[in-house]
Amino acid sequence: MSDDLLALLRANFPGLTLDVVQCTRLNSLVTVRRLALGRSLFVQGQSTTDFYGLAEGEIETRFTAADGAVSVLEHVQPPQLFGLAAFATGRPSAYEALARRPSRLWVFGPQAYRLLMDEVPGFARALLCEFAQRYAGTLGLLEASRHRSAAERFGLALSQLARERANGPPDAQGWQAIAATQADLAALANLSRQTVNELLRKAVAEGRLRSGYRRLWVRADAQSADKI
Repeated sequence: MSDDLLALLRANFPGLTLDVVQCTRLNSLVTVRRLALGRSLFVQGQSTTDFYGLAEGEIETRFTAADGAVSVLEHVQPPQLFGLAAFATGRPSAYEALARRPSRLWVFGPQAYRLLMDEVPGFARALLCEFAQRYAGTLGLLEASRHRSAAERFGLALSQLARERANGPPDAQGWQAIAATQADLAALANLSRQTVNELLRKAVAEGRLRSGYRRLWVRADAQSADKI
């Protein structure tokens, strides 16, 4: 089995083990797909026959409302699985997935899924745990969008970007660089760019944040929503 495919499975399902025969068979069933910058992997409302694991790059998942407003759900980073719900339920995807950077993906189709479910002990339990964690995360996003203030949503979005896009280790003063823009924050927090700009300026003035061209810096010891 390819090293990064094995790393993908271990990262998403700690403790999962496959024997040599299972590894060989899975490697023959999972295919590789490359996606150029800005290209969609699937669109909102599309039925999918696969789920995916990100080996390289970055995938943005986002939801478009009836009025055209776009809300970013997540910036998927390697090694991470996504597209599981639409695949497992057989229902159209509730969101769009597109490449924010040139990306390489593992494609898991029905045969690979059956192998994992039917022949790999512990996979079904691990998958159920993954769904439960994602459901809890979805509830958290719903609560934030409906009941949190703009400042709290800004802090949550900044914390998420810090986890997803940290650019190297903190510097000598403890500042962590993040590859993100004002537009990224606005989309993730579901706030207007004007509101985000005001919150950014306030955080910078208070010394809690630094801002530069397509970069933000936060203190490595303060990357939680209640401290940013």
